[in-house]
Amino acid sequence: MSEPLILGIESSCDETGIGIVRGNDLLANEVASSMEQHIRFGGVVPEVASRAHLEAVVPVLEAAVAKADIDLSQVDGIAVTAGPGLMGALVVGLSAAKALAGWLNKPLYGVNHLAGHVAVDLLEHGDLPMPCGALLVSGGHTSLLSVTSIADGITEVGSTIDDAAGEAYDKVARLLGLPYPGGPVIDRAAAEGDPTAIHFPRGLTARHDMAKHRFDYSFSGLKTSVSRWVETEQQAGREVPINDVAASFQEAVADVLTAKAVDLCGHYGLKHFLIGGGVAANSRLRTLLAERMDDAGVELRRPRPGLCTDNGAMIAALGVQVVKAGLRPSAMDISADSGLPVTRVLV
Repeated sequence: MSEPLILGIESSCDETGIGIVRGNDLLANEVASSMEQHIRFGGVVPEVASRAHLEAVVPVLEAAVAKADIDLSQVDGIAVTAGPGLMGALVVGLSAAKALAGWLNKPLYGVNHLAGHVAVDLLEHGDLPMPCGALLVSGGHTSLLSVTSIADGITEVGSTIDDAAGEAYDKVARLLGLPYPGGPVIDRAAAEGDPTAIHFPRGLTARHDMAKHRFDYSFSGLKTSVSRWVETEQQAGREVPINDVAASFQEAVADVLTAKAVDLCGHYGLKHFLIGGGVAANSRLRTLLAERMDDAGVELRRPRPGLCTDNGAMIAALGVQVVKAGLRPSAMDISADSGLPVTRVLV
């Protein structure tokens, strides 16, 4: 039996992504971003994002079909992000997927955006050994997962109790006077700074925190610590060393993210681990996690940076796994769920 050919639609935030995947082979991955429209607001504006999806979805679909060199009638199913994400943005993608599925008379699969960040690794490194651990780190989510099946076996072991890592990057960039989005600009600034210049706190790593939040994250206190340090320097009339602050902040984030990931693997006896989500493209995080996993004897899988950010390929890849697992298609009247938990892969 040939591998499933799945078209995936992603519209959970500010990227309109269409991906086409056959098995673990990526045929097309077209993305239109509305990031430039949000920069002047310092963050994603839901209404602006929704309108951008409306304008982009058809041209992006046409580009993906042309790139894959297929006819839409050939696809075996339509996978689409049903959540989590911005409600208005999700509705645009879900509506497009329903229209396509109805027109083509193909099954619809409303899937989980976060699980897509796990599945996308298969497009680069092939089938994932099970069980494995995963770290999903983005602007809205920071989670440690135990995975026994991508289609129906994802357990959230730990998560952030306040700010997500990507959110902390954006807020620290803003207080340093750096542009949005904060992740890439802080990564670049950190490359010119000293990560040991300032010791910022590592949230939820004290002994009393570990008893209750061993695998959880917290970045709100780190953000506040950076803010107070910068304020103190400014009040004293000293120039703020932006590169050193960026490097020290980034080191604190990468340190706690990787330490808890390694601890997860040791606790559960996991020998395979992957990282996904937009912040997974961060250079220091990728390097430190690789070093620590190697020391722990754990195989680390890291999708290339272009597959870490939101895209349709990850949704198509997840759709393939759902089809291969024999799960029933979604009903045509499913609704978007902005708070969909990662444990629910298929709606």
